[in-house]
Amino acid sequence: MGWYNKNMRILIASDLHWPTMNGIATFGRNLAQGLAERGHEVVVVAPSQTGKKYEEQDKNHRVVRTASVIFPFYQNLRVSLSPNREINEITKQFKPDIIHLQTPLGIGLGAIGAAKKYHVPLVATNHSMSENLIDNLKLLAPFARQIDYILREYGSRFYGNADYVTLPTVAAIRMLKPDSFAKPYVAISNGIDLKRFHTGQPTPEFYERYNIPMNVPIVMYLGRLDSEKHVSILLRALQHLDPKLRYHAVVVGDGNDLSHLVEVATDLGLEERVTFVGRIDEADKPMILRTGTIFAMPSPAELQSISTMEAMASGMPVVAVNAGALYELCKNGENGFLFEIDDYEVMSQGIGELLADPELVKTMSARSLEIVSKHDLSVTLDKFEELYAEVIAMRSPVKPELSEVL
Repeated sequence: MGWYNKNMRILIASDLHWPTMNGIATFGRNLAQGLAERGHEVVVVAPSQTGKKYEEQDKNHRVVRTASVIFPFYQNLRVSLSPNREINEITKQFKPDIIHLQTPLGIGLGAIGAAKKYHVPLVATNHSMSENLIDNLKLLAPFARQIDYILREYGSRFYGNADYVTLPTVAAIRMLKPDSFAKPYVAISNGIDLKRFHTGQPTPEFYERYNIPMNVPIVMYLGRLDSEKHVSILLRALQHLDPKLRYHAVVVGDGNDLSHLVEVATDLGLEERVTFVGRIDEADKPMILRTGTIFAMPSPAELQSISTMEAMASGMPVVAVNAGALYELCKNGENGFLFEIDDYEVMSQGIGELLADPELVKTMSARSLEIVSKHDLSVTLDKFEELYAEVIAMRSPVKPELSEVL
């Protein structure tokens, strides 16, 4: 293991972090909490939620918030435009053994600069596809091809600064072709905490709180409600179902497409069949997933999909689009059904077949539990600990004192 101490100082840098709700934010927080539980000293640097810089304690680790401004075009996020000085100061004080980047925006760039200045080994995880941006900024749609090229070129240069790059799935490696980064890379699942997400029956009071009926199968979607997620395809699939089938749909989440989706549901005559729950507290997520019978994922821009893994761990078969990396989780005919992008008729067939056959639901539910068992967060944490140690040893067989480079 060389010089390094098992209890490492780890700086996680992310432009998207709790309380933002998306896969990157969820992974970053899970990673930070899991590593801190194992005895590592963890600091997360992320944008301020108020605009001004501050620090807070998130259970077992510290979160340092850098000054930020509102970015109104995407989820009403706050972003840090020029956090270099702040991140340099954080790095100088914390003296991390390693920095782990989650995003290629302002904080990611600032962390690269700090890593170079203070000679800190650097790991980067690529979570995003260009579709995540283009589909949400519709004015850019006519320039999608050019933007995709620019983002890929930018990504190649950005991730080329890291000592090692990780992606969440083998499918992501095939899609994004990270050999262009000119750095070693590996697939490591985002993972989920199987102690939190498992099968079980919520209380009647929980159903009442979220206006979820107890006496019918529940078709569920949980995730961001932004344009890139194509949730309107799910609504069209529901409208296409045999009207004799008993079900209720529960859509959990918030985003820039919510009001449009409510309109679509009304136009399709689904207002009595669909409940839009909105954003829920993270503590309620495992329980609301346990109310579901079938999980529906129409989003074609998933490099893994944490929400799909959480649904599978909660015992749901999956009806998912055959795009991105979803085919690694949804095995067609085994734990669910795949359909091609925006093909709501085939999506409807898959949902309908499950609604009509409770025994098939049980069989596919069991297979979902089998598949997702390989994605336990403890395995993910093991792999990142090993990778950090390898990168630290690769960069510096003898640890330099940070004071020597200040």
